[in-house]
Amino acid sequence: MRFFIAALLLWASPAFAVDCEDRSVEGRSYTICEVDPATEDLRLFLRDQAGEIIGSFSGISDEPDVDTVLFAMNAGMYHADRAPVGHYVEDGEEIMRVIPNAGPGNFGLLPNGVFCITDDRAQVFETTRYLETAPDCRDATQSGPMLVIDGSLHPRFLPDSSSRFIRNGVGTSADGDRVVFAISNEAVTFHEFGRLFRDYLETPNALFFDGKVSRLYSRDLGRSDFGFQLGPMVAVVTTKD
Repeated sequence: MRFFIAALLLWASPAFAVDCEDRSVEGRSYTICEVDPATEDLRLFLRDQAGEIIGSFSGISDEPDVDTVLFAMNAGMYHADRAPVGHYVEDGEEIMRVIPNAGPGNFGLLPNGVFCITDDRAQVFETTRYLETAPDCRDATQSGPMLVIDGSLHPRFLPDSSSRFIRNGVGTSADGDRVVFAISNEAVTFHEFGRLFRDYLETPNALFFDGKVSRLYSRDLGRSDFGFQLGPMVAVVTTKD
């Protein structure tokens, strides 16, 4: 009888809408989360209704229309005041223009790119292609460098690099129907992180988010990373009725 009740409760419990799991790839540990943008509420978060920077995963759950945060991750580089370094659009409103030129740091290591979210899909675009095609993004965040561009690794990545950090990013299928977020659980090089998206996750385009403040929230895994306050964040949420 106890088994029957337990099974019934398990059957009745809602499944988590984001599939997150830890995986070992080439001997290194990653947490990988897959999202179906056609069925899940995937969006960006920066400021609350009062215009203040949200700054944390817990702050997302305080938004008036948010019931539950299922997944969240930092989503693009930001200045000391946590304003986006590059292009940023939220709910159709452009907060920051596209930055097309090269510059210092990882963001300016061209080619960089834009993660674009619509109501039923999400795609990573190399920045010049984003400007050429002008997709109708409900939400968008620019970061850099690109990890994978049309199936090829960023040309500046070195196989023997000694620069290792905890890194996170996002990759998408060519049609935008599949979105995969990943964070390394140990320090990795750009080349190793790019290979994860190109060879293992098989996403033809992938974008680096950060390598110093990389953090993840996953309700599925019971994980919530702490640290400095964040700028742009991407999350999957359920909304209040």
